[in-house]
Amino acid sequence: MFGDMQGMMAKLKEAQAKIEETKKRLDTVLVNSESGNGAVKMTMTANRTVKSIEISDEVLEDTEVLEDYLILAFNKALEKANSINEFEMAKAAKDGMPNIPGLDMFK
Repeated sequence: MFGDMQGMMAKLKEAQAKIEETKKRLDTVLVNSESGNGAVKMTMTANRTVKSIEISDEVLEDTEVLEDYLILAFNKALEKANSINEFEMAKAAKDGMPNIPGLDMFK
C-alpha cells in the first residue's frame, strides 16, 4: 500500500536524527535583544534558554521601570528565538520525512 515500509521507517529514523541534531545546533544559535535604549540587554539561545542579562546602573533604582524593561527584552528575545526554532525544526522535519503520496504536511 505505501511501498517499502522498511525504507519509510529508516527515513523516519533519519528525520528524528536530523531533528535531534537541529536541537543541539540551536543551543549554539544566540539571539540578542534590548530595551530602554540598551538599559537592559538579553541573550538567549534559539532553544529559548536565557544565557545572559545585562542591566545598566541607571535603571537599578527604579524597580518598576526595570521590571518593564526586563519583560520587554525577554519577550523580544523569546519572539526571535521562537521564530528561528520553528523555522529550523520545520525544515529538519521536512527534509527527513519520507515521500508519502497525499501527505504533504510542510508546504
